[in-house]
Amino acid sequence: MSDIPAAIEFKNITKTFGSITANSDISFEIRRGEILSLLGENGSGKTTLMNMLSGIYYPDSGKIYINGNSVSIKSPKDAYKLGIGMIHQHFKLIDVFTVTENVVLGLPGKIGLDLKTARDRVTEICKKYGFELNPDQKVYDMNVSQKQTLEIVKLLYRKADILILDEPTAVLTPQETENLFKVIRNMRDDGKSIIIITHKLHEVLAVSDRVAILRKGEYIATVNTGEATELSLTEMMVGKKVILNIDRPEPLNPVKRIEVQGLSVVNAEGIKTLDDISFELYGGEILGIAGISGCGQKELLEAIAGLQKTGPGSSIKFHPTDDIKDVKSLIGKTPKEIRNYGIALSFVPEDRLGMGLVGSMGMPENMMLKTYNEDNSIFLNLKNPVKSAEEIKNTLEVATPSLNTPVRTLSGGNIQKVLVGREISSVPAVLMTAYAVRGLDINTSYMIYDLINEQKKRGVAVIFVGEDLDVLLAISDRILVLCGGKSNGIVDARTTTKEKVGLMMTTLNNVGGSQDGK
Repeated sequence: MSDIPAAIEFKNITKTFGSITANSDISFEIRRGEILSLLGENGSGKTTLMNMLSGIYYPDSGKIYINGNSVSIKSPKDAYKLGIGMIHQHFKLIDVFTVTENVVLGLPGKIGLDLKTARDRVTEICKKYGFELNPDQKVYDMNVSQKQTLEIVKLLYRKADILILDEPTAVLTPQETENLFKVIRNMRDDGKSIIIITHKLHEVLAVSDRVAILRKGEYIATVNTGEATELSLTEMMVGKKVILNIDRPEPLNPVKRIEVQGLSVVNAEGIKTLDDISFELYGGEILGIAGISGCGQKELLEAIAGLQKTGPGSSIKFHPTDDIKDVKSLIGKTPKEIRNYGIALSFVPEDRLGMGLVGSMGMPENMMLKTYNEDNSIFLNLKNPVKSAEEIKNTLEVATPSLNTPVRTLSGGNIQKVLVGREISSVPAVLMTAYAVRGLDINTSYMIYDLINEQKKRGVAVIFVGEDLDVLLAISDRILVLCGGKSNGIVDARTTTKEKVGLMMTTLNNVGGSQDGK
């Protein structure tokens, strides 16, 4: 064993929030020049532990050592001084500023004003580690991958030696993910210590040197990645044997449910976010939607749900039966009018609390939001919503002190469980999910996949918008690929490849994609 002290050592770290213990007596170390993945189910304490390292929280007890020295990290400023930086899922950038201006923003004195020197330093950092970044580019002209790169460069500019990346590949294409991994490896080889919080086990195995596992706030073990498998890591996270297999039954007697022709959507700024989209959705099938972030996935689902104003020539029709006389047009209808047609469109939006749930309410009240206007009584009947909330809590193992605890106080993963559970429990004819497992641990993710497949078996028409192409290919029957708000074709999920779909997501020329996926 080397005499060189670890870059980071946690010793007996404990952190509580009221009656909830987020971290309990955690002790382990992170070496210099290594990539360590931090794994655990939702609510296992991963983010809380990293928030203490980055100065957002302070431990109730225990010590943190940096390069062998006991330190007190009471603010992000203290963390910066110790060479520690954390890149969160939501970037902290000024859109109208350039790359260089964002890098120096907040630096003291003349350091923050000498843009020429700063630009040269940014160029030097990019060249050293292999970043593809233009120091003069405005943030509003950048894609998600470039913005993430900019956040990393900001930390390296401040001489960070310890970098924490929270779900860094959440909205990246396979090609962007591989480019990120190359850069991470370059930083590792330069002696940096990189900590990755992620739920994507295949990426953990691809990029990390070691993996530390937390379970219910406690440290379980650190293992060498070369000695681990997806199954062994999952079993360590959940404490029991699990089966990692996404079922994909063949569609039985598929019947047309949704027919979209020439759909376009223009946002409030006058930008066309969807342009001439056409496809058909059948009961008993899962249609995957692939595309890089911001390519129109959100607008597509919202247009069908009656939440987006559609452009001229757009057509969205619902087929409740095989009889052509029963066809209903959804264009121009409000969500309430669509429900009054007898059409059950369940929608799990990207913004869980902004659109999906009311944070100040408990689970029963949030269950009731779907059906409150269907009861003619002047009094609200909580009996059925309480029953639904209890079933969802037990089925999806929602970690909450009580059913009446405001959902905003739950972890992001548990909020997602409440939302997905509510939408599926409404027994829809069409189920539309946007990033249904974003931020969920692998065990819960597979529960959700099973629930979605159960809906498919019951004849429900499912639209599945996902960010993990491996999952999209495994669960979907067909995949509609969006590129820049346009359709780049529909492919058969059973025969296509991840590389082909990734290329179609970034290059608009209908690469090998048919319009029927056959």
